[in-house]
Amino acid sequence: MSSSPLPARPTRGHLTLPDGRRLSHLDFGPHGGRPLLALHGHLGEGADFAELAAALGADGWRVIAPDQRGHGDSDRAERYDRDGYLDDLRVLLAHLGLDDRPLPVLGHSLGAVNGYHLAADRPDIVSALINIDGPAYLPVVDPAPLSFLLGLPYTARTRGDLLAACGPLAPLLEGGLRPHRDGWRLGCHPEDMVDSDTRLLGDHWHRWLASDCPALLLHGTASTVLPTAQAREMAARRRGTVLVELEADHWVHLRRPKESAEAIRRFLREGGVVR
Repeated sequence: MSSSPLPARPTRGHLTLPDGRRLSHLDFGPHGGRPLLALHGHLGEGADFAELAAALGADGWRVIAPDQRGHGDSDRAERYDRDGYLDDLRVLLAHLGLDDRPLPVLGHSLGAVNGYHLAADRPDIVSALINIDGPAYLPVVDPAPLSFLLGLPYTARTRGDLLAACGPLAPLLEGGLRPHRDGWRLGCHPEDMVDSDTRLLGDHWHRWLASDCPALLLHGTASTVLPTAQAREMAARRRGTVLVELEADHWVHLRRPKESAEAIRRFLREGGVVR
């Protein structure tokens, strides 16, 4: 979903996971800042948080945004279930020396679900949750919502050829295109995204309610992924959760960047996170 240049020059880091895959991440700094883990959604990458990272950096937050498995510069994986995503995050935090004290975890959509699963499994390393339009329940449907990606080529000889093959989906995917061997590739493989999307469907209420750290739920009232009624129920049922509603679709932080950044900065200042 990246569509704009980075306002700051982050450091890109890579690590090799136990199974030999490469996991890539962006560290937006500032050096010595308070760390915050930011997790993108399906079809996204760490660079999606560039504008938000710049705003949070003004408050001294060091935003660390991995390209989750199968996205961006990180290698494809054999499985896209919650255990796989969380295993990658635990290795990343240990690699960066950030697993010895709690830190805020921010996530959008898939990243939000991964974030609150991490908080449920490891409350000792998550001090606060910032959930950007991540549901507690997604209806199980067949085919999965991202099945519209199937049939798209993963690679093409030129960037133009790949964009042309994407047809009306080109505006959605063009920000993630990358050079690949003798041509260009999409930012993520269509089959991987359908697999990941399928495994995300279902009931996550028990994991959303399993942690008790402060939480902000940032919801787009025009979202087709998280209904407003469910967002309000999520905030009502989970103690210590603040709901902020903005007139936007599912990509709240990209459609309403200033309002989103202000809500997140206010939460971090007032939500018992600053120490």
